[in-house]
Parts: sequence; structure tokens; C-alpha cells
Amino acid sequence: MSTAVCVDVGSTYTKAALIDLSAGRLVRRAEVPTTTSGDVLTGLDQAVAAVGPADEMYVCSSAGGGLRLAVVGYESLVTAEAGHRVGLSAGARVVHVAAGLLDGRAVAALRETRPDVILLAGGTDGGDGEVLLHNARRLGASRLRAPVVVAGNADVRAEAAALLTERRVPVTVTGNVLPRIGVLDPAPARAAIREVFLRHVIGGKRLSRGSRFASLVRAATPDAVLAGVELLADSTGSGVLVVDVGGATTDVYSALVPDAESESGPRRDVAGTLWRSRTVEGDLGVAVSADGTRAAAVAEKLALPESGLPSGDNELAAAAATVALRRHARGHSSGPGQPRTGGRDLRDVRLVVGSGGVLRHGGGGFVLDAVLSDQSGGWVAPTSARAVVDEQYVLAAAGLLSIDHRDAAATLVNSL
Repeated sequence: MSTAVCVDVGSTYTKAALIDLSAGRLVRRAEVPTTTSGDVLTGLDQAVAAVGPADEMYVCSSAGGGLRLAVVGYESLVTAEAGHRVGLSAGARVVHVAAGLLDGRAVAALRETRPDVILLAGGTDGGDGEVLLHNARRLGASRLRAPVVVAGNADVRAEAAALLTERRVPVTVTGNVLPRIGVLDPAPARAAIREVFLRHVIGGKRLSRGSRFASLVRAATPDAVLAGVELLADSTGSGVLVVDVGGATTDVYSALVPDAESESGPRRDVAGTLWRSRTVEGDLGVAVSADGTRAAAVAEKLALPESGLPSGDNELAAAAATVALRRHARGHSSGPGQPRTGGRDLRDVRLVVGSGGVLRHGGGGFVLDAVLSDQSGGWVAPTSARAVVDEQYVLAAAGLLSIDHRDAAATLVNSL
């Protein structure tokens, strides 16, 4: 039996899954505390030992806060918004969005958010290049030394990269996130952000001594999960929606069937349509962000149990999931300086997947019932969807496997 072990090193727990590659079958899984106070390899090795040896290993990580991304665009409603959407789809936590000509105050605000990577976008191909060049000069002259991914106007991006390189800023040049108005091209920037994360960020977080951990990690965890969601949507041919309720954040992933009218008709979005999307709600969770969930529930007129009751975990998770999905569907700005993300029409989704500790440990049915019965909040819930819980945490594993073993990954993800 040819096997692979897929490991997700999270901020709290490290999860390992042993996969039979010939059958695309989960053989065994284990979960241990992440050893962030020492060396994350200690917990990783413990998790791998618990599931047994394998022929191959794939690792994703969100330890140390995952990937913090700042976006700098041409203007807020088009290229900055497009960059924001692409950053989320790349598994990043978008901590800041700036638009227009950067000045000293804007650079200072950017610096305060401590980004791991900066996505520099701006201008459609053949359009105005001055904003992209000005912002490249500003970033080069600043004391920021975060690596920059240049994904703007094709006519001037090489010049923009040169302005950064001469100031010793690490630079990666890739395709324009918005080559034409209404045409969003996320794949090149998403791949570039992933590569920069692996090359510059993982080692820089000092989660482990030596280079072994950095050499093992293949993706940021949210990027691996989105790859699993995309694979599930491709194999089923229908829309898929995933809500992952954690202690500190609640993430929503959606993979929708393209709509011709939204692609080229009057409903076309000037910032482009991202059919595979992710949003991160940093104020919604059941532990660190419990107070944020309660505040958001009050604002959304949702009922909640009294603070501090252990029996209220399911209700708290249901509130976090409901608010997160409302925001994902309506379009939502999740922080200062961030543009309103484009809304999503989720009515035709056929599969809704719940994830997160509370859902996997018995609360999944309650949480997903609450989400699918939501009649308020400015969105329409899926009308004929099947609801399941990712109890064995196969989405991240399938996303990792899809790198080299797509057939096995597709079989695994369809076991949901």
C-alpha cells in the first residue's frame, strides 16, 4: 500500500492524516497540541508517529498567525478590491488595504499592520502606470522589508520591480490580477503569494530551529482547504459552501458554478468575479473572539446564551457561522482600511460543509441547521443543499494531496 501523511500545523492543534493513495482512503488520523512554545517539529513528529510511517509527507501551516498580507492598489473599488479578493483566495489574512498614491501617512499605516507579504497591484494592462510606479518607489524608500508581489499593469511592472530590487526589497513579478476591467485573474498572483509564503515567511516566523520545517511546508492551511473545496466542487459539478468556526476566526469558503450573465452581462462586477472565494472574519470565534461573536450577534439581532455557559458553545458557534455567512453573501468589510468585499449568491449551492472543533465534536447538526434556516440578514440561504460535517478533517488533506495525487485527493474529498 502506497501511503502519504498529510499534516496541518495549526496555532492550537497539529492534525495528521494517513492516506492510502491507491484507494484515496483515510486510514488513520491523530491530533496533538501544537508545540509553538518550543519547536513546532516536536508536535508534528508526535502527530506523524501517532498515525504511522508513510511514503510521502505533505504539510500545511497556519501556526504563528498564518500569512499576513497587505494589498496596495490603484483605487479602492477596482484594483485594490481585486487584490483583496485574490489575497483571501491565496490563504492569506488580509490585514490592510491601501489605494491610490501612497504618502508618508499611508506608509506608516501599512507598517503598523506588520504584513508578511505585500501585494502591489494597480492599473489594467496598457492603462495608467504612474500609480504603480509611484507606490513601488514609496515602498522601496520605506523601512518595510516585507517581500512584495508585483501583480499590476503589464506595461510597467518590470520597471516597478526594478525600483524595489534596487532598494534590496525581495520581489516576485507575476500576472496582473485585473488585466482588463471586469476580468479577474487570480491564479498567477495566488501562486506567487504561495511561493513567497513558503520561501520567505515560514522560516521567518521562527517556529522551528533549522530549515526542516520550512522545507516540509507546502501551503498555508487556508490555501490547502480552498484547494480541497475547489476539488470537491469540480468533482461534483455543483456549488460548495464551507464554514469553518475556530476559536479566533471564522472562515467561509465558496466554490460556485460560473454564471454567464455575471461574467459578461450587465451584472458584471468591475473588479471581476472570483468563483472560488474565501473570507476571514477575525472578530468571530468561540474562544479568543467569543466577545466579538456576541457583539456581532447583537448587531445582527441573533439570540445568544448568557456569557460563560459551557452549554452555550453550540449556540456561540451557530452565531459565528450565521454572521460569517451573512457577511460572505452580502459583501463585508472586515477591518479598518479594507474595502467591501464582493457579495456571493449562494442560493444554488448544493453542498454545505461545516468544520471546526465545536462542529466536529457534536455541534455540527445544530450549527448547520441554524445557518440553513436563517431567514434574515440580507441574504438567501441555499434552498436545497445537503449539509455534512468534515468530521475527519479531509478538506485540508485533500487540498495537499491534490498537488501530486489529484485522483486520490478527489476520492478522499468525496468521502464527505
